[in-house]
Amino acid sequence: MKRFLVVASILVCLVFVAAAQRPIRDLKPTVILISLDGFRWDYIDKYKPPALRRLARNGVQAKWMIPSFPTKTFPNHYTVVTGLYPQNHGIVENNVYDFGEVFTMSKRSEVQNPRWWLGEPIWVTAEKQGQRSASYFWVGSEAAIDGQSPTQWRLYNGRVPNTMRVDKVLSYLDQPVATRPTMITLYFSHTDDVGHEFGPDAEETGYAVLEVDDLISRLMAGLRRRGIDQKANVIITADHGMANYYPKQVTYLDDYFDFDDTERILWTNEIVQIFPKAGRTDAIYAKIKELAHTTCWKKGEIPARFHYNEGRRIAPIVCSSEIGWITSNRKRWEEWYRDLDDVNRPRGAHGYDNRYQEMQATFIAHGAAFKRGYVAEPFANVEVYNIMCRILGLKPAKNDGDLSRVKGMLR
Repeated sequence: MKRFLVVASILVCLVFVAAAQRPIRDLKPTVILISLDGFRWDYIDKYKPPALRRLARNGVQAKWMIPSFPTKTFPNHYTVVTGLYPQNHGIVENNVYDFGEVFTMSKRSEVQNPRWWLGEPIWVTAEKQGQRSASYFWVGSEAAIDGQSPTQWRLYNGRVPNTMRVDKVLSYLDQPVATRPTMITLYFSHTDDVGHEFGPDAEETGYAVLEVDDLISRLMAGLRRRGIDQKANVIITADHGMANYYPKQVTYLDDYFDFDDTERILWTNEIVQIFPKAGRTDAIYAKIKELAHTTCWKKGEIPARFHYNEGRRIAPIVCSSEIGWITSNRKRWEEWYRDLDDVNRPRGAHGYDNRYQEMQATFIAHGAAFKRGYVAEPFANVEVYNIMCRILGLKPAKNDGDLSRVKGMLR
């Protein structure tokens, strides 16, 4: 009897699993957009993650994808889903000054406030045109942009286990066709977190690449069990690459001008936004226009290739560090430096000029809409939005991309 009960229990479990993962035979054109934060363009060859290499080999891989300037997390994630350069979608850096307030990634009340988010992200485009969307984390998805949120979404919490994120996305696909989302976003921060601490060439970063590869393998296995691994369109992107920098390679702006001449300065190590007091812009700029390892521009004179001169949120003076260097002030730098465990080893950074090869991002795409074994020439990340709209049969909102530049990757 005991043996019979064990066998019966096993059979019940098998029936339950089979029922929970029935083949999906009514899948509409579907996009699963995945961000591997900080996943540099060459990590595929450098660390040889097997699942990602297999998708690239059997689908589309860009030689690299060009991030928008500045090569920071929030601006580029929002560019990917809107097709707009940061000057046009308003998230001009991880820190933004407007409305007399400073928007930062950690200020939840502002991250969730629609006033910051210009343009139309892909989930809003989908919802407006009668399709359902879901977001398991993506920059901008917590705000009701133009009064619209994804049908399913949750507040960002970096402690949510990555495997749970994958399983929840798969569960979206198990819904009946009437409620099943066709546009899904998914985000992982792991390669960026480890890359910042140890740099892009570190053994630790290689392990992080393999860990996120396991997540992609888990996702694809889940799609395969549902019979849709060749049908669902999986797009794997990154917001930027990663470069080594050295803590002692620093330019101190307070060595060159008086901060009392400014209303506000927004600091990151790689890009600095300076808001001078009235009438002080030219005087400040004259003192910093020829620094050795930091390039500063006045708004309106920033190189056109950056698409970063328009919009009220661009600072009157913008400074960009040379790759491998940081720009700071002595007090800020010293407070940070004294807590470092080893001041001589490199760390990882991004936010630099997007012409640097180290800043280039990964793009891999696989599924029914994409060619097999296709290598795409480098393209700007403003093009991804139009690709997704074409796959989903959506009319794109106004954007800075041009589908003709990338349509060769589509079947």
